[in-house]
Amino acid sequence: MNNKNWIALFAAIAAQACVADDILSAYREALENDAEFGAARAQYAAIEQRVPQSFAALLPAVTLSANSASNDSDSNTYGRQSYNSNAWAVRLTQPLLRWDSKIEHDQTKVLVEQARAELEIARQDLVVRLAQAYFDVLYAQDALAFIESERAAISEQLAAANRRFELGTASITDVRDAKARFDIVSAQQIAARNDVAARSEALRAITNRYPGTLAPLAAGVTLHEPAPNDMEAWVNSAVTEGLPVVAGQAALEIARMETKKARAGHLPKIDLTASYGETNSGTITTLNTDLDEHSVGVQLTLPLYAGGGTVARQRETAKLLEKAMAELDGARRSGALQARQAYLNATAGLAQVAALQEALRSAETALAANQRGLELGVRANIDVLNARQQVSETQRDLARARYETLMSLLRLKAAAGRLAETDVQEINALLAAR
Repeated sequence: MNNKNWIALFAAIAAQACVADDILSAYREALENDAEFGAARAQYAAIEQRVPQSFAALLPAVTLSANSASNDSDSNTYGRQSYNSNAWAVRLTQPLLRWDSKIEHDQTKVLVEQARAELEIARQDLVVRLAQAYFDVLYAQDALAFIESERAAISEQLAAANRRFELGTASITDVRDAKARFDIVSAQQIAARNDVAARSEALRAITNRYPGTLAPLAAGVTLHEPAPNDMEAWVNSAVTEGLPVVAGQAALEIARMETKKARAGHLPKIDLTASYGETNSGTITTLNTDLDEHSVGVQLTLPLYAGGGTVARQRETAKLLEKAMAELDGARRSGALQARQAYLNATAGLAQVAALQEALRSAETALAANQRGLELGVRANIDVLNARQQVSETQRDLARARYETLMSLLRLKAAAGRLAETDVQEINALLAAR
């Protein structure tokens, strides 16, 4: 590769690295590349094919059979004979009365509804997983930035303490306090860098691409309360419209149909049959004879005894119906619990964000006051170090509270079955412009 090509390649890589990724673009990439959602999508597409499969049992079936044989016979009546025999036949069977096949066809339609709900569950789970991974990377980057800022400030403070010690205006304790705090923050910086790399790997596992520069939350962003701001309204939505409940209702209907199908094992089956065939030299008595046969009729099959298997199957499906009822009840209870927890976490998170914003302003004011006091000789070096640490910790707590509150709002909508791409777009609107 010549120099011009190398320059073009590096320019393309650098240009891609300069483009920030937002959560909406990451979500659309995840829809195409996430392995879990891809498996759910393939599962849904496979289940869709069960409808035409079950419908085929209600349609005419046509079979063709043929045979050719070389025969050698020796009898006291006809003597020894060698001959060929050939035959072929076409048979058509049209089901007229097959309750089990009809029930199974209706059952597969409900099965597709259940699969559709499960696919939507997988999509909403993808939104939650992606948002969590995205915010984890942002928080890790925020924490690293706060630590690096604190480390730079402590480095300056350490240098100032050394200068004051050399001038005799500070004690060796001030120097050692600053050095100890600098070493602690340096160790935290190493851990924070590793955390950024680990969180980026988690995001890459979903989108199948290493993220570029992620768009952060816009400065001074305001988080809004859930709409409606009523916990019981969200709980009611979760127990009636929540996707696990929708899937559970479909599973219950499938179980009911399964009991009907088991009872249909005692019912007769009626088929219309028609056949046509030709036989040449079928036996030694019809040697060198062509025989054409055709028939049209109705066939009745009535199960009389199957060793008790049909009755046992009925008992099995009755218990499976009880299981489906219990699972649906569990889905409703779990949906109500998740909605309540997410609502409480969201409202508590909003209050915590407001409190931490006030705490950060107070911590910054305290740091400024301690720095001024150190200059005037009324505060010790350790007081400034502690105040600076408090600012850094409050910044990290505030960043974490914002991300956790956003996640609680997303989980609240997921519990109610309302988490759509428009919600991702709303989150995306809170990010800084690229």
